[in-house]
Amino acid sequence: MRLKTLHRKIEYGTQWLLSPSGPIVLLTILLIVVGIWAFVAITEEVLEADTHKLDERVLLTLREPGNLKDPIGPDWLEQAAEDITSLGGIAPLSLFTLAVAGFLWLNRKRGMLVLVLVSIVGGVLLSFGLKGLIARPRPSAVPHLAVVSTASFPSGHAFMSAVVYLTLGSLLTAVLPRRRLKLYILFVSLVLTFLIGLSRVYLGVHYPTDVLAGWTGGLVWALSCLVVARWLQSRGAVELETKADP
Repeated sequence: MRLKTLHRKIEYGTQWLLSPSGPIVLLTILLIVVGIWAFVAITEEVLEADTHKLDERVLLTLREPGNLKDPIGPDWLEQAAEDITSLGGIAPLSLFTLAVAGFLWLNRKRGMLVLVLVSIVGGVLLSFGLKGLIARPRPSAVPHLAVVSTASFPSGHAFMSAVVYLTLGSLLTAVLPRRRLKLYILFVSLVLTFLIGLSRVYLGVHYPTDVLAGWTGGLVWALSCLVVARWLQSRGAVELETKADP
């Protein structure tokens, strides 16, 4: 009986991987493995303080030599960085998640809705867990231009913006029909995540390696959620793509 069950699972998995979406899933899994390796490598370098001098040099380069409280560039750039960095805060990310959840509810994608909420909550918990585990102090080479209260590595804004924007973006592409719409959503998600991470370094509240690790960890989580979504769709537990209008 157990052999029959195992045989069915192997046969089912083989059919899934040989389906039209199979190669994409395999590529995604490969990217996840590479991402995990990159995150571990960055973490090891940070724990051994091998990146500290380079991290501080980047932060100092982004400040006026005679006044470390003043970032390089015009005043509007600093204001723009403050506005952009707020998009990675708890309140905006929560509102965005609720907006997407409402869209999925109205579109009767209840299975995807549950997956979205579980994915976001899990990613946020992972982010805070990694911060507490590694406990890297915040940068001290330059004054902070934003209020901070937690540890530095990985960047919570970079990690959680990747978790929320990239996870929601990737999961939405799993239920939307048009390829152009999928690409647009993914592009916007990537740009938002990238700009939020850059703003944290510009404001002096994170080292570049904090942000790089946040991007990497968040991307791995988003891709993992996408693979889970595709697998659940193949089993009928999550809704398939909506058919495009003729």
